[in-house]
Amino acid sequence: MDDSTIVEQFKALGDPVRWAIVRELRAGTRCACELADVADVSPPLLSHHLKVLREAGLIAGAKRGRWIDYT
Repeated sequence: MDDSTIVEQFKALGDPVRWAIVRELRAGTRCACELADVADVSPPLLSHHLKVLREAGLIAGAKRGRWIDYT
């Protein structure tokens, strides 16, 4: 892992909403609907936060029908 990857991960974790999502996912896989309750943000904003975390390599998403499960 190079320094730029680590910097991007720290930037991603620097936001309180994203930190709450990562903390929740430590307990196991959650669907986006469960993460919405934890994050307490609008669906479009939740989608943005999840995208930032995915792009930083901190979480992964797997489609299950019309839902996405995150780990």
